[in-house]
Amino acid sequence: MTQRELDPNLLKMYSFLVFSKLEGAVTSGMIHLGDRLGLYQSLSSFAHAVTSDELAASLQLHPRWVQEWIHNQAAARLIEVEIDEQGTERYSMTPEAVVVLSDELHPAFGMGMFHRLPQTMQSLTVLPESFKTGIGLDYDSHGPEGAVGIERSFEPWSRSYLLPVVLPALDGAVHRLEAGAQVADIGCGAGGAAIRMAQAFPKATVTGYDISRYALDRALEKKSIDATRNVHFVDPRVTPLPANESLDLVTAFDCIHDMTHPQDVMEAIRRSLKPDGIWLLVDIKALDTFGENMAKNPMASLMYGISVMSCMSSAMSAVGGAGLGTLGLPESKARSMAAAAGFTRFRKLDIEHSLNAFYEVRP
Repeated sequence: MTQRELDPNLLKMYSFLVFSKLEGAVTSGMIHLGDRLGLYQSLSSFAHAVTSDELAASLQLHPRWVQEWIHNQAAARLIEVEIDEQGTERYSMTPEAVVVLSDELHPAFGMGMFHRLPQTMQSLTVLPESFKTGIGLDYDSHGPEGAVGIERSFEPWSRSYLLPVVLPALDGAVHRLEAGAQVADIGCGAGGAAIRMAQAFPKATVTGYDISRYALDRALEKKSIDATRNVHFVDPRVTPLPANESLDLVTAFDCIHDMTHPQDVMEAIRRSLKPDGIWLLVDIKALDTFGENMAKNPMASLMYGISVMSCMSSAMSAVGGAGLGTLGLPESKARSMAAAAGFTRFRKLDIEHSLNAFYEVRP
């Protein structure tokens, strides 16, 4: 079967379709199962449309269960189906479906959120208490699979864009990294970005900071496999950021809005940076008011819901937590908080991304 070229516009539409399915918990659960069982990967590997029995046989799964699952997927318009005159059903995936559902190397791969869907939804059993007490749940409440899900969410994009697009957009950053910069990655998660920078710039020293023990375990495991010597991973509660203006570059990818005390962290970043240092702040695109987000962001309902179950919950997991939440750090707030932390220069980078905004912040 001849595959047509990937259509970027259709890819955006398909990504919206997939993530809108989080509003339907049942189909979202079926997406989780398709990923966990390898059904998408197997279906995308065929050069022709296949029956559900053929798909089941390829993975040694029970055909009746696969048939019911794939009926859900086709009815949800996530998988293509052809029905001939004899009533035989054959299934296939569009190029957009392949990259979103099965190609972990493509930046549009979207299964990270669905990977941790059971853990995210499990939080609903305890969140009623949070509504009463005001205290949320940190990311480790989602267990090890929560850390893996976040890793799978961010790795495809980081692998494709961090080195060739993002770092060169920072004035002078690549030169300093090549010369042996001291780097900190705040909220490093499973360590993908930190390891990537360390490997690309062997003279640099990169330290990843995270408070999730599951994420740090993943990062240390990946470091041992890759044998990268110029990267380290620590818990900032044990080994805090240096406060002696010794760092050349600090990065923070999609984590400030999750923090209980983001202003304190910004101030710690300011103390850690050299007078000519750089802070790369990457966070969720958001507008100043709920009304604007509701009117202009087609995924606003998803983001506010995920915030209750994950982002805002984390940001309120300690007494006095700021509770910014998923859409809680628009550019105006990021600017004002950075200024309050002692930064004097704030520049939005010209990097196009469907979810994130990129800022270069300097003392």
